[in-house]
Amino acid sequence: CIMIDTHTHLHYTGRIPGERIGVSAEQLVDKMNENGIAKSVVLPIESPEVGTCICMTETVIEAALKYPERLIPFIHVDPRMPRSEQVIEHFCNTCDLIKGFGETVDGLPIDDPLHKKIYAKCSDLGLPLVFYGSSYSNFDEVGLPRLESCLQEFPALIFIGHGPRWWNAISADDDASCGYPDTAVVAGGAADRLLQEYGNIHADISAGSGYNAMSRDPEFTQGFLERNWRKTLFATDYLSAGQEQPQIQWLRETPMAEEHREAIAEGNARRILRLDNG
Repeated sequence: CIMIDTHTHLHYTGRIPGERIGVSAEQLVDKMNENGIAKSVVLPIESPEVGTCICMTETVIEAALKYPERLIPFIHVDPRMPRSEQVIEHFCNTCDLIKGFGETVDGLPIDDPLHKKIYAKCSDLGLPLVFYGSSYSNFDEVGLPRLESCLQEFPALIFIGHGPRWWNAISADDDASCGYPDTAVVAGGAADRLLQEYGNIHADISAGSGYNAMSRDPEFTQGFLERNWRKTLFATDYLSAGQEQPQIQWLRETPMAEEHREAIAEGNARRILRLDNG
């Protein structure tokens, strides 16, 4: 099936001399060709919580302009930056390839007022937003009440959940930790409920957290996909050469209706990113 990877990254340039991690645009496209991936969303990160390395929005836009048929640029502005909303408008006014915002990785609660300024601007501009829920970013409690309040306050903004804090909440025994549980999923988790009750929340299956959520309990996953196949996005979080991408094999081999597989592989991404049929 045709695949759109909704979560990748490029080189992170470090603040320590010689520090550089990640892949170039050329390496990313080569890996896409190797795996039969048609397009990839590329996410910058400009928040210091990630570490000493950052990937600027300008870097992502430059790569997308070089490969406009293959790379889909998102933009990112740390919400603590002065005039963050003005910066978002600037990027959108200068590059018509931009399709979304994120990923948000910063040491703030997910419902922080500074985040809400970003949410409001992205909602106005029609930009879906990827958030990373973890032990050091987008803080929330058991049951994801902060996220739910944001879904209610910004009904026109498409949120895309990612990270261990989000994915652990598919299970009702979630304790607000950010590990990679290997136990059976207990039905009734907050993430599963939110996906069904709110039209503006989706989820990507990238990184160890997303893959773990899909593979830890295959019987639960079957029901989860039957309920949420229109909300689930294929994604890898590819960011370094030689990185394994188990989501590819999972998507191709997991038993599911072909309509569901095609939606997860590309259809849902095309819809929420407003891609043309090309």
